[in-house]
Formats: sequence, structure tokens, C-alpha cells
Amino acid sequence: MPNTSTSPASSRTVLLCGAQGFIGRALAQSLKTQGWCVRSASRSSQPPLDYANLRTASDWLPHLQGIDAVINAVGHLRGSTQAPLESIHAQAPMALFKACAESGIRRVMQLSALGIDGNETAYARTKRAADQHLQALTAAGQLDGVIVRPSIVLGFGGASTQLFMRLSQLPVLALPRPMFEQLIQPLFVGDLTQAMVRLLESGHTGTVELGGQQKLSMAAMIAALRLQRGLRSALVGTLPDWISHASARLGDAIPVSPWCSASLVLTSHDNCCNPALLRTWLGRDPVAIEQMLRHIKAHH
Repeated sequence: MPNTSTSPASSRTVLLCGAQGFIGRALAQSLKTQGWCVRSASRSSQPPLDYANLRTASDWLPHLQGIDAVINAVGHLRGSTQAPLESIHAQAPMALFKACAESGIRRVMQLSALGIDGNETAYARTKRAADQHLQALTAAGQLDGVIVRPSIVLGFGGASTQLFMRLSQLPVLALPRPMFEQLIQPLFVGDLTQAMVRLLESGHTGTVELGGQQKLSMAAMIAALRLQRGLRSALVGTLPDWISHASARLGDAIPVSPWCSASLVLTSHDNCCNPALLRTWLGRDPVAIEQMLRHIKAHH
């Protein structure tokens, strides 16, 4: 079992940035369950925080009063004119980490993503920049930083989950080639957030990669979800590469679409890690892919 010898969570307050996101909402609940007082920071919190305009440590300092730990769970697959990825993934978190160091808040957690090494999408580049900044401040002894990089996260309310759920209902399906060839380790959002809370309460620093127990392709994951619906196997084919790229470019024009050029690039890389780490931090077996649909529906 990991060492979690820290002061009682009931006496501590965490600033959770991105608290209204898919993972952020589940993380807030897991933190509260363990006795943390959660101060939410998002565009819909009170007061609202505009991440795109928090670019210096002095911008963040007023928001850190009475805070014992900070979690940055802000993440967008692509940016916008009002919220470019360079601002929300790199400049704002880097300023936040610096402000934590200046104000004496040592425990800082950054929610990153598995698979961002080795590709140059704006998503990956900006996430890496924030990760590296936290690593540098930790190496310099200014922070006790931990970076969490999960594989594909499934759960109610997740845009990618909704896409996979819809695909699992189709009797005839054509998927991009990488969805048959590259491997992922899907994990349930509740398992991720419980592991994150235990990591936060531990003295662990550095980068922690978390993934489910099974390594499988996205096509196999969709088939597993379909099987859990009690449906017969779908007729599945491979999309020509030019159609895959065209569909991704079409997704670029739809701001809410989880399928776009960035997701195609990310899908084209394996998204795997040591499966034992998630079990270690949970202290139990995580949700298996064969039980995933039941857990997603149970948390509706």
C-alpha cells in the first residue's frame, strides 16, 4: 500500500481548477467523500475564474488564500479564440504553480494525459509544457508536485464516453485504422479520481501513469461495450485513411465534437502503462472493461 501519512483531510482545503469538467466533477465528489473542503475554480464558480486571463503568479495569489493543496484538472482537446490552449494548458497552470511556490502551498497535482509524449498536437505540446514546469519546481525543492497521466477515461458525462456508447449500439460500423491497431487501457472515472485523492494525500512526487487492467484496441473496447448491452457482434470495417482524415477535419469545424484532427493523432499512438499502478493506488482491483457499462450507468 502507498504511504498516505499526511494530516487529516478534514482540516484541509483544496483549490480544484476545472471542477466543472467531466473528471473535475467526479474528482470533487471523491475529495469531499474523503473529508476535503473543495474550493471550486472554473468559469461557472463563484467568483468565476477566467483561466485564459490568469497568466502571472500575481493573478493567482488572491485565489490561494486559505488553500492547503491545489489540483489543476483543466483540460480541453482544442482551444478557441477566447480560450487558446497555450493560455489554458500552459501559461495559466505555469503561473499557478509559481504562485503556489511563492505562497508556500507545496502540494500541487497536475492532471495531464497518457500519450502526450511523441506527438506535436497543440493539446500535447501545451500539456507537456505545464508538466515540465511543475517537474522543474519540484526538482528545485519549491513544490511537492505530482503529475497524473491517465489512459482513456470512461464515465457518465464524458464526451468520448458518449461517442463510444453510441458507436457500441450500431450494428454496422466503420472505424479509422488506428482504432484497430493501437492499444489503450480504459479506466473508470471513479477509479481514477479515488486514486488521485490517495496520491494527493501521499508524499509521492513525480509522474504517475494510470491505466486499466486490460490492454486492448478501441475497436475491441467498443465491442466489449456492445456485448454488455446483450447485442450480437457488429459488422465492423476499416475506414480508408483519407476518409478518416476527412472526418477528423470535419470534426474540427464542430466545437463540441470529441472527434477531430487532434484526437486522430492521439488515437494513432499506444496509450498504455504499467497496469499494476492503478491497483496499487486504489488498494483494490479497478473496474474491468467487462463491467464498465454497468458502472457508467450506475453513476448516471
